[in-house]
Amino acid sequence: MTEPGFGIYVHWPFCQAKCPYCDFNSHVVAQIDHDAWRRAYTSEIARIRAMTGERRVGSIYFGGGTPSLMEPATVETVLSEIQRHWHISNDCEITLEANPTSVEAGRFRDYRLAGVGRVSMGIQALNDPDLKRLGRLHSVAEAETAFEIARETFDRVSFDLIYARQDQTLDDWATELDRALAMAADHLSLYQLTIEPETAFGERYARGGLRGLPSEDLSADMYELTQERCEAAGMPAYEVSNHARPGSESRHNMIYWTGGDYAGIGPGAHGRLTLDGRRHATETATAPLVWLKGALTGKTPEEIVTLDDATVIEERLLMGLRIAEGVPLELAQQVPDFERKVLDLEGYGLVERTSDRFRVTETGRPVLNGILRALFA
Repeated sequence: MTEPGFGIYVHWPFCQAKCPYCDFNSHVVAQIDHDAWRRAYTSEIARIRAMTGERRVGSIYFGGGTPSLMEPATVETVLSEIQRHWHISNDCEITLEANPTSVEAGRFRDYRLAGVGRVSMGIQALNDPDLKRLGRLHSVAEAETAFEIARETFDRVSFDLIYARQDQTLDDWATELDRALAMAADHLSLYQLTIEPETAFGERYARGGLRGLPSEDLSADMYELTQERCEAAGMPAYEVSNHARPGSESRHNMIYWTGGDYAGIGPGAHGRLTLDGRRHATETATAPLVWLKGALTGKTPEEIVTLDDATVIEERLLMGLRIAEGVPLELAQQVPDFERKVLDLEGYGLVERTSDRFRVTETGRPVLNGILRALFA
């Protein structure tokens, strides 16, 4: 396994519309002062560089929100400032999340010229009625056109789909998944629809208004179908919801899942940084204008917490057991009463260990949350 390395996450908090299932830190506003945001990101990069010292950057990820609403000049400025303050590795993965509307696809060439080499597209469904129900602003035809433009423009392209949607049958999902695999370049993120509190879907569900959601059994069947079809297409799951051709895994997400350091830049951005030999959690204020004002005045509202050893171990397992390769066995063995807990889980075929690794099996992956509860009980 390669070393997790150091990554930088840049959060752009704005969207054209708030999707009803989304609980990310995203906001819809009438006007954006792009020059002010460029200056704020520039200031933050310098501030965080003073904290981390010299590091080799292996991944840069523009997330959101909808980063494809950023002016290409802003992306170029951010990348130039990162390069000025840290050393960027020759094979640094630079990813930008994008929506597949025609307006955003029109910016792809400029993002490529700015330095972006990988795009992750939020397609979410290959069915026009469901796209409308999910609050998406694009059609299937627009998504396919944008995807082709992306494949011609960037070195690597990924896209997301959501399944277990309202009134979706197993055959519906099989047809849609096969269509996605026929399109896919090297990476797919396939998520079950989750109803989060404090979202439009969450409020509708609480009122009994979100009808047609699949049963647990049907959702499980959709998950199994996803694993089988993706494996057969040469894109096995390397993480619970992520599939890739070998060598095309998201390097940035692997930093999260393997316990690497990453700096979070932007409103509501989280980070994990090793400072003076201790691991620290960082989190900035979520309100965009609060963060912007702080960044521009050199008083960024940020919470920095030194993590104790038990929390570091728990985080490593919570993240590391999501991926197929699992975690180092010696790390897992630091869980209190490890042997007794694992013997029970092994008896059900949910986890396995080798001479140096501890991992969740394919049988265990659908019930990962239950496995984690058992380990940390």
